[in-house]
Amino acid sequence: MKNKVVIITGGSSGIGKAMAEKFGREGSKILITGRNKEELAKATEELRQNGITVQSFQADVSVEEDNRKMAEEAIKHYGTIDVLINNAGISMRALFSEVDIAVVKKVMDINFYGVLYATKYCLPEITKNNGSIVGISSIAGFRGLPGRTGYSASKFALNGFLEVLRTELLKTGVHVLTACPGFTASNIRKRSLTKDGSQQGESPRQEEKMMTAEECAEHIYNATVKRKRTLVLTTQGKLAVFLNKWLPGLADKMVYNVMAKEANAPIRK
Repeated sequence: MKNKVVIITGGSSGIGKAMAEKFGREGSKILITGRNKEELAKATEELRQNGITVQSFQADVSVEEDNRKMAEEAIKHYGTIDVLINNAGISMRALFSEVDIAVVKKVMDINFYGVLYATKYCLPEITKNNGSIVGISSIAGFRGLPGRTGYSASKFALNGFLEVLRTELLKTGVHVLTACPGFTASNIRKRSLTKDGSQQGESPRQEEKMMTAEECAEHIYNATVKRKRTLVLTTQGKLAVFLNKWLPGLADKMVYNVMAKEANAPIRK
């Protein structure tokens, strides 16, 4: 990854920032994006203090024009694009029977259409360089999670898109990675949307017991270097994928029971 130009959407915190640090320490030239100007500036300064070559660009991935400008910005600063990491994402937590459909649409616009837009505008340069497209999906893209209607739907859609893209690009030398972290310590649950679209505020899970963002970034970096097809992380995540494929009835019951144990869970125990 030395001297490779890497774009990371949603790179101002959590897994995105951890990946910017990991790829940057390995010699990559980084461009991070984010919606919040202050958070983006703070992350950029911290990364530079750690010796990372990084530029930032304020962008909302759900806005197509922002993605076009993002690609142009990377080319303006660095001359090309080698790797696109579609990391920007948002979650939600509510029963489908209670959620405002606008909340589901917002999650889809960010988690799914945001990836399509970013990939569309970065693909020409990545194709020239036999580079990589990485989609940060989730175990929720293999196994639907109760109370996460929009999130699971967006990640299932993302997995399907990446599979299509990988197959279409099979003869081009472009690498496509579907990376699926399990529960990882990050801000995503604190910013998760509730049934009316307001932010959840506090995580319902024990963040300190989860995989760290830095560990997750290390795994994704290695999978990108090795040009892996799929990366499924955590023992719990791998078990969920396995059971859902081979024992789906049991998986339904186990997933229900696990998710019902969350603080203020929308489903009953």
